[in-house]
Amino acid sequence: MSNKPQPPLMKKHSQTDLVSRLKTRKILGVGGEDDDGEIHRSKISQMLGNQMRFGVREPIGLRIWILMSAVLFTTTALIALVFPSQLYEFVFELKTTRISIRLYGGALLSVSLIMWKGLYTAEKAIIQWTLLTEACLLSVQFLVTSITLVELGLMSNSAILLLLSEVLFLIITLLYYYHLGRRTKKTQNHTHSAD
Repeated sequence: MSNKPQPPLMKKHSQTDLVSRLKTRKILGVGGEDDDGEIHRSKISQMLGNQMRFGVREPIGLRIWILMSAVLFTTTALIALVFPSQLYEFVFELKTTRISIRLYGGALLSVSLIMWKGLYTAEKAIIQWTLLTEACLLSVQFLVTSITLVELGLMSNSAILLLLSEVLFLIITLLYYYHLGRRTKKTQNHTHSAD
């Protein structure tokens, strides 16, 4: 038996070995597309989720629309809280209890706070929920106003103007909501190798 000196052991640098890194990423489940088409760079971003910021894909006029809605809701809420009978008489030309209008004002003020929050965020999900909240409020308000006008048999000019403005606001809000919900098409230049 000859006593040959053995060569020194070579330490494998798996961090620099491309195949080993790709295998590790595949085992961890990162680097590929998820169900939403997002490509995560780390397991942490995959688990926590990406903050869906979309400065480029933001629809034109969205911030102005949210600002107008927030100002309108806040103003109407404050009028309903401070001058409840005048607000109701302006639309329905009838007198009612002040407490119901003040409750409406409080609810509207709460929604306006959501609108103000939606104005200052960059997260797509929060803006979508803000627009959905506005759309729900406008649709319920339209239904309640319409049913009340039919029950009372009244159709004043101010009531018709209110109904038309609610429909217009609802359509614009739903268009923004729809535009934000669309998925952008990503161009992918993947070459598939025969494995």
